[in-house]
Amino acid sequence: MRQFFGMSQQGNLKEAVRGLVNPQLIMLMSNSSQFEKHVKELEEMYPEIPSIGCIGMSYDTKGVVEQVVGVVAFMEGVNAAANVLEQVSVMPVKYIRRMEEDLRKVGGSERDTICIDFCSGNDACVLTTIHTALRRQNISLVGGTGDGGKVSANGRIYNDAVAYAFVRNQGGRIKAYKENIYRKMGDYRFIASDTDKGRYIMGSLNGKPAKQVYQDILHVTEQEIQTQTFKNPFGKINGDETCIISIKEVNGNALACFRQVNDSDVLNLLELGDYRQTVKDTIQLICQEFPRRSAVFSVNCLFRYKLFSENGYMQEYLREMGALGSHAGLVGYGEHYNNQFVNQSMTCVVFE
Repeated sequence: MRQFFGMSQQGNLKEAVRGLVNPQLIMLMSNSSQFEKHVKELEEMYPEIPSIGCIGMSYDTKGVVEQVVGVVAFMEGVNAAANVLEQVSVMPVKYIRRMEEDLRKVGGSERDTICIDFCSGNDACVLTTIHTALRRQNISLVGGTGDGGKVSANGRIYNDAVAYAFVRNQGGRIKAYKENIYRKMGDYRFIASDTDKGRYIMGSLNGKPAKQVYQDILHVTEQEIQTQTFKNPFGKINGDETCIISIKEVNGNALACFRQVNDSDVLNLLELGDYRQTVKDTIQLICQEFPRRSAVFSVNCLFRYKLFSENGYMQEYLREMGALGSHAGLVGYGEHYNNQFVNQSMTCVVFE
């Protein structure tokens, strides 16, 4: 298969898709003021081609496309189907038959098929629902959350929904990866309580106000908490995995997060590791497992983008990922890896 990436700093979709011929799947990443226009134009230019889209920044090995329009497409040697699950805040399972039928249509297996999703919100519920359809065949998932509470699928815009695409690689294997640049800090272990699942509020940790606990350990002011999360997010223990939880803002004596926290969840405090070395290790692992690569599509967290940019590393990061070949992706507001909803991470799918 081949991966296409096009962009326009002027927000001109025709410029962004220049040279795109016979795509099998198109992924649109647009800006809030032009999203509806771009979705309509894309369908007019490529009718009946499966497509998904969201509001967000995109990138390839040359750089990040901010507040304009980027397009990623897969061509040659793939089977693809795109669709949407609606009412994700109420009952996404109502539409799960669509996903099951699309998976049968693509006809893939664990070895050669991936599900890529763009979500408008309520990610944890979405991933639990999607997992019920994917787990029967162990199909992996990579995706993320867009901005503005909107997504698109096949030329239509949806609120409160998740757009998804199944992609089967006819030329070889597919595998999903997740990268974590954080490590456990000290021996801190917390039991969450006084949570509000709907608003992602974490009220108390070990019976003390969450804000106070965070400040006392890290010696930061209330105003510094929002940026301190770049270096010190929380981690939820999930079997052998740690799911990163970013702090969104202070809410009284509580902390509002970008991911749901439940009463009795066991949490650690994390600290930033050697992210440059972690990226090198990820690239080395992918090269070992996939000596021949046709494309890599990734989702990088907005907070990773900010952290890397503030440390002058973003362009270097994209150049290093270029060692894998064709690399493009989305800057997301939350990342999906199989049935996990994580923050401050990178997830990707590698095509042989």
